[in-house]
Amino acid sequence: MKATSDYRPTRSVQRVVIVHGYEAAPDAHWFPWLQNALQAKGKGVTVVPLPAPDAPETAAWENAVSAALGVPDAGTVVVAHSLGAITALRVLAALPEPWELGGLVLVAGFTKPLEALPELDGYLATDVDAERVAGSIAERTVIRSDTDPFVPPAVSDDLAKRLDAQLQVHPGAGHFMAEDGVTTLPAVLDLLRSS
Repeated sequence: MKATSDYRPTRSVQRVVIVHGYEAAPDAHWFPWLQNALQAKGKGVTVVPLPAPDAPETAAWENAVSAALGVPDAGTVVVAHSLGAITALRVLAALPEPWELGGLVLVAGFTKPLEALPELDGYLATDVDAERVAGSIAERTVIRSDTDPFVPPAVSDDLAKRLDAQLQVHPGAGHFMAEDGVTTLPAVLDLLRSS
């Protein structure tokens, strides 16, 4: 993990692709706030509407993210929440090499089955080569809470290590959902500010 606390992107962010998670939607939690804040700064933003978010199917979700992402570049950043994290990582892992991505921000991310959500075991049966993917991504950040009822801190910490990513811990933020009182997430916007 990178020990840096001051993150400043080295390249200008032009486009952001936001990937929601399980039982969510583009208009849930902090996604609309982030979309509006980025669009107000002139950034292109896509919040991917994932099919059947209450019963996720791997191929359908990956196809939706792949279609929205297209060919990434140094000006593109992917922001993914919860189950959207492994979905985004799998889409990136499937890209023909070489490719590059300006940044990746994973909020409450995980790649392995969770005790609290056994219904997702099938979706999570196949891991992703996070270490290989990390080599094509300029800036990587994992954001987690210390009170997440679904994703244990050690799981997000492990993902940050595998990605050699900066780790941010937000005390008391739960799973970063509206139900947790999280309808804005300024830390993500700060990560996306161009230098």
